[in-house]
Amino acid sequence: MQAQLGLREKNVSLSHGEALTERVIGLAIEVHRELGPGLLESAYEECLCFELKQAGIPFGRQVPLPVLYKKVRIECGYRMDIVVDGHLVVEIKAADRIMPIHEAQMLTYLRLSGCKIGLLMNFNDVTLKAGLRRFVL
Repeated sequence: MQAQLGLREKNVSLSHGEALTERVIGLAIEVHRELGPGLLESAYEECLCFELKQAGIPFGRQVPLPVLYKKVRIECGYRMDIVVDGHLVVEIKAADRIMPIHEAQMLTYLRLSGCKIGLLMNFNDVTLKAGLRRFVL
């Protein structure tokens, strides 16, 4: 499944994953400080992608995520907001709060993509740190 998504097949080391998530979180905090809460998810996604590009960090945006059902690849229209360096799934929200369904969505994206690390970011919180969840499989 990973090769089909254009994700890196090698395992990401724990230290690389931690360093990568710290960098992405730092960039997301910069976006949140600049914009504040109250905008659409698409605005935060666009600005975070701008910051990733400026930092020279490879990423994919709106990465298709097919479902493998009974060994058949089914295109259902699922898309991961951002996949950083082929290893880290970033899902952006602008909601009142993180709901269990958002966490379930992230876990499903990690399972289907083969990625081991995910960041769920709710930009609609007063501070981004309050709306941040990190997932490791």
